[in-house]
Parts: sequence; structure tokens; C-alpha cells
Amino acid sequence: MRKHGLPPLVDAHTEILILGSLPSDESLVKEQYYAKPTNDFWKLVGAALHEPLTDASCPERIQILFKHKVGLWDVLHSCVRPGSMDQNISETELNDFSILKNIAPNLKLICLNGKKAAEAEEQIRTLGYKTEILPSSSGANRAHQIERLRCWTECLCPQLMPL
Repeated sequence: MRKHGLPPLVDAHTEILILGSLPSDESLVKEQYYAKPTNDFWKLVGAALHEPLTDASCPERIQILFKHKVGLWDVLHSCVRPGSMDQNISETELNDFSILKNIAPNLKLICLNGKKAAEAEEQIRTLGYKTEILPSSSGANRAHQIERLRCWTECLCPQLMPL
């Protein structure tokens, strides 16, 4: 079954964009990024930004991200994927990242959430963006939680990292 992603959550003030692969089935049904409760995305971003995102509503989460000049989108516009696992993705169609120059003119950094999203790194770099690959926020990727949180914090809030 071909699945289509969600629209980008960015504005003219966005400086950091987090790209996942494609929202889970649960996220697509709810039309909300990272709606699957087993994904650690909101825990990681909340801890990195020192904001209470896990208990916030979806609109509150987006407002907090925007306050920190952080946006959300995905690498894939569409793909074939039975279920929600990235390993089952095939027949991919990438999003048109060139639109970011107009809708997020202050964008400085694109953070790629996990290995599947990282497959688009070279294409994104050719558009002139700095990129960082982050350890996946998937609940299946909890083996090195301290290191994972350090990477997310360093990417989203380098000023908060100890020297």
C-alpha cells in the first residue's frame, strides 16, 4: 500500500529542521508527527530543549518547537510500506526539498532522524544545507540512551552542552 507523508511544519523563523523517514501508520491516521507512544521523539526533543513535550498536546508541542526555531518534516513524500517499520519501505519518492528555500529561508541545519532518513543526506547537502545524522528516536533504539540524548541535545541546543 502506498502511503503519503504529512506537510512540513516550518515557518520563516525555522533554523533547524528534523527530518524523519515517513510517519508511522498511527501518526498518519492522527495526522500528527510522532504520535506513536513507543517512539521516543518527544522525550528526546523535550529533554534536549528543556521543555515538557511529553505531556503537551500536539498543538502545544508544535508551538514549543517553533519557539525554539525547530521544524518537522520527512524525507519521503510517499512510499510503499506494509506497517510502520522503516526496514519495510520500498518504492520511495522523496519530498521536494528545494521548497525549503522559500518556506524556511533562515534554515541552517537539517537533522536526519535515523538511518533511513540519512539516505537523503547527500541530496540535501547539494542544496547547500548543513546536515547531522541523529540516532533514531525509535523505541527499538534504546540501547545507548545517554549517548542518543547527547547527540540530540548537541544538534538542537549546542549552547546547552558542557564545554
